[in-house]
Amino acid sequence: MSAPRFDRILAELSGAVSGGHSVVLATIVATEGSVPRHVGTKMVVHADGSTVGTIGGGKVEDAIRLDALDALHRNKAGLRRYALQQPERGDPGVCGGAMTVYLEPYMTPPTVFVIGAGHVGKAVVDLAHWLGYRTVVVDERTEMVTEAAIPLADVRFAGAVADAIAAHPVGETTSVVVVTRSHELDAQITPLLLETPARYIGVMGSKRRWEETRRVLAASDVPVGSLDRIHHPIGFQIGAETVEEIAVSIMAEVIASNRLPAS
Repeated sequence: MSAPRFDRILAELSGAVSGGHSVVLATIVATEGSVPRHVGTKMVVHADGSTVGTIGGGKVEDAIRLDALDALHRNKAGLRRYALQQPERGDPGVCGGAMTVYLEPYMTPPTVFVIGAGHVGKAVVDLAHWLGYRTVVVDERTEMVTEAAIPLADVRFAGAVADAIAAHPVGETTSVVVVTRSHELDAQITPLLLETPARYIGVMGSKRRWEETRRVLAASDVPVGSLDRIHHPIGFQIGAETVEEIAVSIMAEVIASNRLPAS
C-alpha cells in the first residue's frame, strides 16, 4: 500500500474515534497463493457499513465487511480466513489463493456531554477527561468554550444545544450533565435531551428550581413519566461543597450509570 493511502487510512481511523464513532480496522496479515491484495493492506469499516480503503473488492470484501460489523457489535478482535478458490462451495472469489484478515474494533470511549461551561461544567469536563471519557461541552457564550477556557474538552461548541446535538449526536453511551444558569434554559433543552437515547441525564439545581422546571415542562405537554429519566438533584449526595467536590459527586453518578445495572 502506498504511503498516501496508508496515511488516509490512519487519518480515517483517528478521525472516527476522536469524533465519537467506533470502527473496525481490517488488515491482511497472511496470504496464500494468488490474492487481490498483499499483506499489510488495510481497510476501515464504519458502523453503518461504509468503508475507506479496499482489501480485495467484490464478494470477499463484502464478506470481510460483514464480519467486521459483527466484530464491532461484539467488540471482539479476531482473525478470519477467506479462501478464494471454489465459488460453488461458497468461497467469495476465484483468485485461487486465500488470505487471513485481522479484524480489530476501535471503540470510542463513552462521552460526557456537558451543557453549561461555568465553574461546575469546567470541573466536570476536567475530571471526566482524567477518567478517560470523551468530553463535549456546550455553551451559548462563545468566550466560555474557548481552548484557553476549557483546555481539556475534546469538543467545544459555542451555540444552541439543539445545534450541538445535531453536530455531535447524543448516543446510548453518552451521559448528559446539565449545569446551566437558569431553570428557563433547563426547560428549553430537557425535551431535546429526552428525545435522545442518552444513558444518563442529570440536571443541577435546587429542589425548588427543578419543581419549577417540571411545572413548565408539564404545561408544554412533555409526558411526566419521561421526566423520571432525569437524575435530580444531580450527583451522589456526599456533602460536596467545593466545585471540585461537586464534580466528583456528578462523575460518581455517571460512572454508576455506566457500570451498574439499573435498579
